[in-house]
Amino acid sequence: MADSSKIPQIDETLTLIPTLPNDLSALILSFIPYPFHGRLKSICKSWRNFYSSKTPISLRHNHLPLSSLSHLLCLFPEDPSLSSPYLFDPTHLAWAQLPPMPINPHVYSLSNFASLAIGPNLYVLGGSLFDTRSFPIDRPIASASVFRFDLAVGMWVPLAPMITPRGSLAAAAVARGRIVVAGGGSRHAMFGASGSRVGFAEVYDVERDEWAPLADLPGSRAGCVGFSVGGGREFWVMGGYGEARTINGVLPVDEYYKDVVVLELENGGGGLEPGAGRWREVGNMWGDEERARLGKVVVIDDEEEGGKKLPRVFMLDGDDIFRYNMASNRWLKESTVPRKTQDGSPFGFIALRGELHVISLLQGVELSAIRRSRHRRRGTILFMQIYDPRKMSWRSLITRTPFQFPLDFKTAVMCTVRV
Repeated sequence: MADSSKIPQIDETLTLIPTLPNDLSALILSFIPYPFHGRLKSICKSWRNFYSSKTPISLRHNHLPLSSLSHLLCLFPEDPSLSSPYLFDPTHLAWAQLPPMPINPHVYSLSNFASLAIGPNLYVLGGSLFDTRSFPIDRPIASASVFRFDLAVGMWVPLAPMITPRGSLAAAAVARGRIVVAGGGSRHAMFGASGSRVGFAEVYDVERDEWAPLADLPGSRAGCVGFSVGGGREFWVMGGYGEARTINGVLPVDEYYKDVVVLELENGGGGLEPGAGRWREVGNMWGDEERARLGKVVVIDDEEEGGKKLPRVFMLDGDDIFRYNMASNRWLKESTVPRKTQDGSPFGFIALRGELHVISLLQGVELSAIRRSRHRRRGTILFMQIYDPRKMSWRSLITRTPFQFPLDFKTAVMCTVRV
């Protein structure tokens, strides 16, 4: 856990804003969006001390409703221990660089990990990597490591590892500050096939920093999607691939799951008894369609529907967006992305502030749009096409990243955080 002695404390003798009381000044400074905090530390000693403490984010969470907090995109371009993650504020078109995760000198090329946020904390769970101590050295293995980044103090903290190492896993925050993970395996982004599969599920208690096993997932699978429903009292898992099969002596082919299964959590995941929870089958989500695998799936926060809180679940499949209907267990076409990528490269897909962001590298889009954006710095240019499901309308924006290396949205990991 974090050493509280290393967290800077506010020096009450330092004036934040001349002629104003420090408590009022702190409130004013805390309302400045998070991506600008790093730059403001260089203004003066008192501001550096203030923005290096937990006070700004604590004040924001205490005085602002959830809907008014900054909803930020967290982007992991590559292995976060080698390449810094970045936060992006689409409202202010502002980027902030985060420090890389602690380095383990024996492992490298972490991919297929899961990332999610609880409050102002980012979690990185599992993944697939190469370990110089394993044999054969060129075979990826699953990781059980878990890290938390506290945005309030800018520190990475290693947490208790998962019971079962896994990457390509389903993960979601549930009720009472818990994280549930299920399925997964050792497949690495460098390889299109092979790798192990697991069917174990477990729950993490954030306060206790401990993991406990849950009832096993029906069938070992990896590459599945997970999200919480009903205020975090249910954990839904969709799709995934099982053990690869060799057909007619050719290369192994993945066997894809077409079902949806739900883990019902007692007391919202409150119980940590071994084998807690019960899985129930929802059924085949494709019906008679000749469709095997899911596209990229994102979830918009719960909304009231018939007296029950239900999330809105969307999938990007190629250039089409589908909405999941929980009542019928079917995917229904919602919209089509207005502008396709020229080279057929995959989109990034994320939900921010109730809207769907379809992200691609800017290639061949009107140069006049770049000139109007007034961005002259070097860097990768991202083109975001934004869909509002309520208004059923599209808009777009262009932003230039602070890094220059290209992005591959097939392997990049994204999540969102509110601060």
